[in-house]
Amino acid sequence: MNKYFLFIFVTSILAIKSTFSYAAGEHKTLEIGAQAPDFKLKGIDGKMYSLSSFKNSNILAIAFTCNHCPTAQAYEDRIIQLSKDYSKKGMALIAVMPNDPKSVQLSELGYADLGDSFEEMKLRAKRKNFNFPYLFDGETEAMSKEYGPVATPHIFIFDKERKLRYQGRIDDVEKPPGTPKNLDAKNAIEALLANKEVLVKTTKVFGCSIKWAEKEDMVAKADAEWAKQPVSLDTIDEAGLKDLLKNTSDKLRLINVWATWCGPCVTEFPSFVTINRMYRARDFEFISISADNPEKKDKVLKFLQKQHAASPNYLFSVDDKYKLIEAIDPKWQGALPYTVLVEPGGKIVYAKQGTIDPAEMKTMIVDNHLIGRFY
Repeated sequence: MNKYFLFIFVTSILAIKSTFSYAAGEHKTLEIGAQAPDFKLKGIDGKMYSLSSFKNSNILAIAFTCNHCPTAQAYEDRIIQLSKDYSKKGMALIAVMPNDPKSVQLSELGYADLGDSFEEMKLRAKRKNFNFPYLFDGETEAMSKEYGPVATPHIFIFDKERKLRYQGRIDDVEKPPGTPKNLDAKNAIEALLANKEVLVKTTKVFGCSIKWAEKEDMVAKADAEWAKQPVSLDTIDEAGLKDLLKNTSDKLRLINVWATWCGPCVTEFPSFVTINRMYRARDFEFISISADNPEKKDKVLKFLQKQHAASPNYLFSVDDKYKLIEAIDPKWQGALPYTVLVEPGGKIVYAKQGTIDPAEMKTMIVDNHLIGRFY
């Protein structure tokens, strides 16, 4: 088996293994009947929040969630709906980001366009119109260690005295569409509003594991392993380029045309390496095409090796750059860099002369029907 694809296979399995959690993880989960530990966290609105911030609410629901997890993203609308349905009935709902952003591996971002940093939390909340405080605990994880969420999302529901009455899943359908059979969180809220006993007090939680700070070394190890991957450079002619654009594969194909003498090309190239590392285990592939003269092959390869560009890399084998332009896209005026996103069958869904917006490209990729945000 090719070493590159073997690496992808192994790292994908490890990422999946570390992603899912079915039982209590490294930190003990708060027990039913326990008093809610106090906290002091900053929200994306710049305000500081603690238990006393919600003292006028009869019920407090705390959902530990994050930006990057596909399961967390699948539940965002339902968390928003819970807040909408019960905020006027005496319940306060808050969301807490428990992850250390530096402990999230690039391979774990394959279903997202945003990581778990404070600034990215702001972006996600704005896009989804969160109607609840979104608090960041990724710096110290002090609150998260006290509550002990197993995965994202994991909801804790407290009564007026702030004693824990329910903890676990929101419902039993991981992703939409689908009709849940067990509305566990909603049932707990309804019971508390009616001054009744919560019948189902705890459930297992399915989702992405919490990225505790002690996992930062796993990110460093993944980076080191990636840096060891072989980087190759092949030549390609006009016919080869046209075949690439036809895209007879079953993958979404991102192609970047660049050159070592092009300042903007060299500056943005690391963004393509990051994008490749994020989505390479999905139905996606990144291909680079150098427009350097053929005799510059050694220089091109040296640059690619320095960038750890372990992806299909090509050098146009013909000196006539106008043939390169016509083979890639007749509408292209010829300035570098040039980037196209091609679906199977050759449909170009994005083409740009000049540098890309990496954030915009990630969103475009993950929202493409071939990729998607959910498992």
